[in-house]
Amino acid sequence: MPRDPLLRAWAVLIGLSLGSTALSLWLWPPGLTAIAGVSILTLAWLKARVILAQYLGLAQAPFWRHGFEIALALFCLVLLGLYLAPGLG
Repeated sequence: MPRDPLLRAWAVLIGLSLGSTALSLWLWPPGLTAIAGVSILTLAWLKARVILAQYLGLAQAPFWRHGFEIALALFCLVLLGLYLAPGLG
């Protein structure tokens, strides 16, 4: 793994992107499609956290990083609720 934090973040983003791509291309049985959606949303949330911390430099500002992560988590929970809500998706 590279020592440079940006290269390490880039490698993590590539790995998470490959994971979400593999999950989206997998042929899920009809009853398990919700698991695929939740998994892909979770990987997107992790990618957003890496981008906020490393590329926007919030790793050096813990107070601001924490605030952004709370807002991001709430947003992802709203998206998850909308995705899982019956009749809306």
